[in-house]
Formats: sequence, structure tokens, C-alpha cells
Amino acid sequence: MSYVLALTGGIATGKSTADDFFKKKNIPIIDCDQVAHELMKPGNASWQVIKDHFGVEYLNSDQTINRKKLGQLVFSNKRALSELNQLTHPLIFDKTVAKIKEYQNFALVILDAPVYFEAGLDKKHVANGVLVITLPEQLQIERLKKRNNLSDEEARMRINSQMPLAEKEKMADFVIENTGTIKELENKLAQLLVKIREEG
Repeated sequence: MSYVLALTGGIATGKSTADDFFKKKNIPIIDCDQVAHELMKPGNASWQVIKDHFGVEYLNSDQTINRKKLGQLVFSNKRALSELNQLTHPLIFDKTVAKIKEYQNFALVILDAPVYFEAGLDKKHVANGVLVITLPEQLQIERLKKRNNLSDEEARMRINSQMPLAEKEKMADFVIENTGTIKELENKLAQLLVKIREEG
């Protein structure tokens, strides 16, 4: 059986950089966002429930989901976000579990799950350990603004729609603060791999 390490954190804290590092080490990565995107393609499970629940006005002319319009709704309306999550999280969970089984011959599998705690995956014991990548809020806002070309207010709204990093840190098995360079983050991740292999 594989050791499944859930990788989570906040928006713009450095999860993609961590993914790049694991890819270079030939460690398989299951990206929950990618699973979610796949399920939202026309005709797939999440697409169906979003269309049925929120209505056809959230579809583009080519029948794909209008992610921008849906995003504006759920980032400014907690109830809509909660409804969206209740509809889609169980579908994402089932698909993720199926993917983990595909990699059971690998010693270590990374589960990139931005909403690991919010989706209740910790209660379902999907992973053997949880790594949270964190950084101070002001730095998170700066990075997100730069990356997504957002205003201060838009960046704060997105960050506030997620569980606070401090709460995630309390529930994590491993916490890495990503305040330095990419190289520094990679060094910390390399040390973590050694630790997991020793304990495993």
C-alpha cells in the first residue's frame, strides 16, 4: 500500500511549486482540482448537478460551465459556496479514491487537495499524513494579487472564502512555511521526504 500525503494550504501559498518538486522526484500526484475540472466538463457528473441546481444561466453558449460567473456568485455568497461544495465534493471524493487505487504500487503518492479539510477528507481518512504549506497573510495577499492580477479586495475575498491557514496548521501532520525562495522550499520538502521514508 502507498503512503498517501495530502498536500494542502491556502491559495497562492506555493502548492504548485511543491507539486513541481514532487514531479521531478517521479512521485505521482493526484490533483483534486484537475479531478474537479474533469467532472465539470459537459455531460459529466458535476456539470449535471451544477446545471440542475444553479440553472442554465451558468452555462456558456458551448454548454461549458461559466466558471467566472459561478466564481463571482460563490466567492461573494457563502450559502451558494456551501451548496456548490455539498453537490460536488462527494463526486470529487469518489473519483479521488478511485485514482489513489490506481497508484497503489507506488511507495508515496501526493494528493494535492486545496480544500482537504473543508471537504471533510480528513474525516474520511483518505491520506496517511497531511502537509500544509503556509505563509503570513500579507505575503499571501501580495502573491495572489500578482499571480491572478487581482485587486486587494478581490484577493482578500478569495482568501477569506477558505479556511484560515492557522486552523489548517493545527490539524496538519507537517507544516512548511514558504516565505523564502523556491530553492528553500525544495530543501524543506526534501527533508520532509526523508522523514516520511524513515517513519514509513
